Amino acid sequence: MRINKAPFLLFCLMAFTLFARNLQAQDPNSVTGILTGTIINGTTQAPIAGATIIVSGTKIGTRSNAQGKFALRSIPVGIISIKVSAIGFEARTLSDIAISSGKPATVTALLSETAVRLEATEVEASYFQRSPETITSTQLLNSEDVRRAPGVQEDVIRAVALLPGVNVTSAGRNDLIVRGGAPFENLFVVDNIEVPNINHFGSQGSTGGPLSLINIDFVREVSFSAGGFSSRFGERVSSLTNITLREGNEERFGGEINFSATGFGVIAEGPISDKGSYFVSARRSYLDILFKALGFSFIPDYWDFQTKVSYRLDEKNTLSFLTIGALDKVTFNNEDEEDRYSNSRINAPTQDQYFSGLTWKHLITGSEMNGYALVTIGRTYSAFNTTQRDSTLATLFNNTSKEGENSVRTDLFLQLSPGTEIIIGNIVKYASMLDYDLFLDPRFRRNLEGKPIGLSVDSTFSAFRNATHATLIMNSENWKATIGARLDYYDFLQETTYLSPRLTLSYILNPTATINMSIGRYYQSPSFIWLMGDPTNQQQLKAIRADQIVLGYELQLAADLKFQIEGYYKWYANYAARVFRPQAVLAPAGFDDVQNDIPFGLEPLISSSTGFARGVEAFIQKKMGDIPLYGLMSLTINESRFSGLDGIERPGAFDTRIIFNLAAGYRFNENWEISAKFRYSSGAPSTPFIENQNSPLYGQLNFDEYNGGIRLPDFHAMDFRLDRRWNFKGFLLITYIDIQNLYNRKNANNFRFDQRLGKGIVNFAGAGIIPSIGINVEF
Repeated sequence: MRINKAPFLLFCLMAFTLFARNLQAQDPNSVTGILTGTIINGTTQAPIAGATIIVSGTKIGTRSNAQGKFALRSIPVGIISIKVSAIGFEARTLSDIAISSGKPATVTALLSETAVRLEATEVEASYFQRSPETITSTQLLNSEDVRRAPGVQEDVIRAVALLPGVNVTSAGRNDLIVRGGAPFENLFVVDNIEVPNINHFGSQGSTGGPLSLINIDFVREVSFSAGGFSSRFGERVSSLTNITLREGNEERFGGEINFSATGFGVIAEGPISDKGSYFVSARRSYLDILFKALGFSFIPDYWDFQTKVSYRLDEKNTLSFLTIGALDKVTFNNEDEEDRYSNSRINAPTQDQYFSGLTWKHLITGSEMNGYALVTIGRTYSAFNTTQRDSTLATLFNNTSKEGENSVRTDLFLQLSPGTEIIIGNIVKYASMLDYDLFLDPRFRRNLEGKPIGLSVDSTFSAFRNATHATLIMNSENWKATIGARLDYYDFLQETTYLSPRLTLSYILNPTATINMSIGRYYQSPSFIWLMGDPTNQQQLKAIRADQIVLGYELQLAADLKFQIEGYYKWYANYAARVFRPQAVLAPAGFDDVQNDIPFGLEPLISSSTGFARGVEAFIQKKMGDIPLYGLMSLTINESRFSGLDGIERPGAFDTRIIFNLAAGYRFNENWEISAKFRYSSGAPSTPFIENQNSPLYGQLNFDEYNGGIRLPDFHAMDFRLDRRWNFKGFLLITYIDIQNLYNRKNANNFRFDQRLGKGIVNFAGAGIIPSIGINVEF
């Protein structure tokens, strides 16, 4: 049925194309747009006055004012690049800026300081910006990089999954596997707020889900670090995804309406007098309508909302307020026996969540030092109602819980001299609302001897966390070093205090080649829900430890083309071992089926397991430059192994040895663009099931052969996208067609037990080819 939708969707897109062509009566060259922005010192965050901004390939340009602001008007519509330069700073090129006849485009350019060159030397502006704090394993994406990637559905997390060292647990999910680590090992930060999970229908105690709730239209930049991130961030041992949202445009009111195959949304933004800006958005899925029409028994439905307000109190002080929330609901169609059997394998998460923060930014200027301070008061909250029933509709598992946490984060960034910076800060968190009402059928929670031990918990507690960090950054002509440390405190653990030293070095071989190295220790406290698995867990669990070393080489082949290769080794300690499953470590993968295994860590755990992950990654990226071709390619060869309580080393649950990603696109002109993506990963290990019907453990995983069964089939798929932009007087129309799984590959989701067949089977995704169309209107 889905495959037959492709001609219909293509017909719809052609109809829109013909309609828009008839409507577009004016000369396209006469349609222009506006670009506004701010030029900022990347170290001190002070505005840069007198910076030169030039539209590449044209004579259109201007200079920034005393507040670092600029405005370029009457720019021909299309996708442009701008070159930004200022005396005493490295020139930078910002590419993929969409200029339209609709709302004004807005950019923020952060420039890095450099020695003033008196000789007449022209340095080509790079398209790539380096993170000032993190030297190794870090990539930066802008909103256009995410928006145009085929098959990612304009989802920030799915775009990150194309980067080196990154895989996902299964197609259609955002559970990131970074360098062999479990999804719960990843940290997400949005505008200085640490967020437990930024996905709709998020996995409790982990960070995955099927779809991000961040609206890509508000994203300014995404910084992803697969390891080696600075001491300012902690609480996770694998990766950091730092999402910076843009400001609303200060030129005039603007809006957007968008429709896709899965939902629709509205956006409004504009100025607040001459002191600030705002943006608001709301999105609603109609997956429920689509799934019902297609006859699915599992019916998801969601809303999400975003608001950001920024206001300048004076030249040195700015306030910003952010709130992002989501309402997620799952219902079931249990009309017949087949529906009830299919739904019996689904652990359905209905949940409400939000996170919000108020941030004060203060610029520090003086004769001896410059810098800025950030203070963020934040709140995160999630209410879960997760249920799984068997084919008779008897309850197997129920989880009604709430997790709310307040935080105050203070960071001070100071430039002591042109080559020396320090960053110091503290973050305190108080989880005032940790409320759990849990039930798990005894048949699916058995101890080591196979004895059924059910779970029934009704508990409330609070938790206090604190982290203090300091980093020293030193720069010279050819090298850069960062030395940092972080001290974490957890009042809910028996061992409360943990120290994490970190060091990174970078040596410039020549203007285009750099050698990078990082070594550091990282800690992560157990997820709150793990403490509910057994009364002893709070005494037995410690913070997970990972010691990491990374060595890399980076070569800039051209201003818009770079190559990078890195090797890494990661040693784990204090990993959560499973008392009922002594062969295994805790590694939840997403939508846990309680009939397969105990969910959410609701079992006796002890922090005594060890493991390692090691690998080599190669990455090449081409930005949109003079040649209208862009893309990236990454290859990862890696291995991960862990030892449980039995002391035997086995492959990790996410041990996919080879990961390959290729994404590329071509822009024919300012109106037409085509792109495609190919992904491949070797199969993950699996654990066979007990198929002896006389065994009390019949139908459950055979942990004597943990991760020793067949490996899942290799994953590979191709996605395709075609975009068409229509600029009219006063508004922009964007239409696109996106086809996922272009050649109809049947990829495996997992290995599960089939009650009807009485044996374990590979569960294949049944989506087939997934075509969709989208329509965006900006005004």
